[in-house]
Amino acid sequence: MRSIVRTAGVAAALSVALAACGSGGSGGGGSASAPAAAPSASAAVQDALSKPAELTFWTWVTGIEKTVARFQAKYPNIKVNVVNAGQSADQYTKLQTAIKAGSGAPDVAQIEYFALPQFALSKQVVNLADYGAAALKDKFAASAWSQVAINGGVYGVPQDTGPMAMFYRKDIFDKLKIKPPTTWAEFTEAARKIKADNPDAFITTIDPGDAGGVDSMIWQAGGTPFKTSGESSVSVTLASDPGVKQWVSTFSTLLSEKLVDPQPGWTDEWWKGMGSGKYVTWLTGAWAPNGIVNSIPKTKGKWAVAPMPQYDAAKPMNAENGGSSVAVIPQSKNIPAAVAFAEWLNSDPEAVKSLNTEAGLFPATKVLLDDPAFRDAPLDFFGGQKINQVLGDASTAVRPGWQYLPFQVYANSIFKDTVGQAIDGGGDLSAALKSWQDRITAFGTEQGFTLSGG
Repeated sequence: MRSIVRTAGVAAALSVALAACGSGGSGGGGSASAPAAAPSASAAVQDALSKPAELTFWTWVTGIEKTVARFQAKYPNIKVNVVNAGQSADQYTKLQTAIKAGSGAPDVAQIEYFALPQFALSKQVVNLADYGAAALKDKFAASAWSQVAINGGVYGVPQDTGPMAMFYRKDIFDKLKIKPPTTWAEFTEAARKIKADNPDAFITTIDPGDAGGVDSMIWQAGGTPFKTSGESSVSVTLASDPGVKQWVSTFSTLLSEKLVDPQPGWTDEWWKGMGSGKYVTWLTGAWAPNGIVNSIPKTKGKWAVAPMPQYDAAKPMNAENGGSSVAVIPQSKNIPAAVAFAEWLNSDPEAVKSLNTEAGLFPATKVLLDDPAFRDAPLDFFGGQKINQVLGDASTAVRPGWQYLPFQVYANSIFKDTVGQAIDGGGDLSAALKSWQDRITAFGTEQGFTLSGG
């Protein structure tokens, strides 16, 4: 089951001293073209597939072993050991420790998009452009590729994406004669109608510890509160960004009227609420169907999927929520083989179909996103709805230009102590975002970056 992006409980996550960095990163979402690789490097990657090698792959994706087995069947000279070293920030902490120690790191590692700029900036992952990876660009959705193309390099191969959508309880909407809201104003009115019918129900939840979820909501609102340029210039505008203000206005109303529940996600209590109809929608990434099907199977036939509500229906925008890349670690003794494995795993048609059907990941590749067999498949669990049409269109609608900080893992780890407290306790979201900005700015300055903001 694909997890939401979170880094809760990691107060000392991955500090990145500027002195340890070479060329800077774009902070993610970069669009610069990567330089072409030398022919010998590209050839070495292909040659590696026929030579004996042993690789270690750190990942927490359940079921990915089946896709890896397909690779090993096709290229029997390469043995791949799949290791779950922890999820998200737990893995990143172990990974950085091993990199600093000079031993113990894997050859290949899953790294979420929000964390990748941090590893790229500190040169803790290989620039795959040096091995010809730039040639893969046209295989991937633009929103996926933009998150691995950082400051002219390519620092991972996109594995999956999480374009946002609204998963909703169709049975409850039908009962209350609510049409899927197309704007946030309609969403708020639907929330009031749900609350009037059942005072114990909420239109959705918001997790006080999930910085990634709020980042995605701000992205979808048109916000760009994080920007990195050059080697060391970072801008943080959580207190003044217009998209942030749009999100604050909407969710301040929803929280003050108790129309959304500030509830940690993925707990037994949360899933119970999803199953009972206490929570009527889930605003999240396209990887969610696997979780719904496996965690609350008795709700089969009660769910449907619609596009995200919009702030301006005439200018629809979407965002990503979650998704990972697969990166190669410089410590590897078999870099060409590691690059070849990462590329095959995430771009070969057989592999990406396996990742979708056997590991439950939403595709990043055009070959699957554009495949009529994928888009037009009715899903019984969702009442026969062809949900991949909605989710594929959601991927196309993702707004370009979003960037993550070059120390986003740390920023996310302190979210719960600032914005999270306001969400949970009914506080002032604007003031809490300013507090988050101040702590982010202080940390970045300590690490040697030049911070600006407003």
